[in-house]
Amino acid sequence: MRYRFTKMHGLGNDFVVFDGISQSLAFTPAQLRFLADRHFGIGCDQILLVERATRPEADFRYRIFNADGQEVEQCGNGARCFARFVHDHGLTRNREIRVETAAGLIFPRLENDLEVTVDMGRPRFAPAEVPFLAEHEAVTYPLTIGDRVVELGVLSMGNPHAVMVVASVDQADVGGLGPLIEAHPRFPQRVNVGFMEVGARDRIRLRVYERGAGETLACGTGACAAVVSGIRRGLLDAEVCVETRGGSLRIRWAGAGEPVRMTGPAVSVFEGEIDL
Repeated sequence: MRYRFTKMHGLGNDFVVFDGISQSLAFTPAQLRFLADRHFGIGCDQILLVERATRPEADFRYRIFNADGQEVEQCGNGARCFARFVHDHGLTRNREIRVETAAGLIFPRLENDLEVTVDMGRPRFAPAEVPFLAEHEAVTYPLTIGDRVVELGVLSMGNPHAVMVVASVDQADVGGLGPLIEAHPRFPQRVNVGFMEVGARDRIRLRVYERGAGETLACGTGACAAVVSGIRRGLLDAEVCVETRGGSLRIRWAGAGEPVRMTGPAVSVFEGEIDL
């Protein structure tokens, strides 16, 4: 069957986006892995599906599948691309939309400079809500990896995140530690792993090893999680520029009980059709 798609990216975190409103979509995990394959398929970090909302308070439903074919709860860079897609393809004229995700509602808004701001909702810290195996909630937790212990901030931005402060992201062992932390038994649903270098109270550098995708050029929810963790540790102010390998995001968090707001670009690369 032939499907229409759009290739998009947010700071190099790239997506294949399918309109599930004007065409019927039913992908198997094997087909999703094929779509994400950079040699035999289209190539992407995640596949995004635009669907009709199932809840009256939402305008659309947003589904996310990682390159390994598994569905996940949330993707911040994808949320910005989702908002750009539905507007550019005439599915809505609204500049602010209400989007249903597996993690709850989010509220992307198209800015006049073509960037997109997303209300990502409130971060969650209770270990059971991440999920993370711990007896009590804490700002950071020690985690044993082989013969070493690392200190992690652990929270949910609709999907699970662990954040480590490092002296230099250039020298951080992202490829070695990332998969070990991602699959650690204390994270029952695996975890996205952020490596954060604090340059100033309003600026960090970040690399993220994403659950089911490996290291990506940028991770929107990872940027949100890193800033929230840094603020809770007393290292950062309420508004922070997050520099990733793919570019910069602006993250704002006013503190406990408040939502996290993320602003950054969303770019369409090309459109096409593919037979599956």
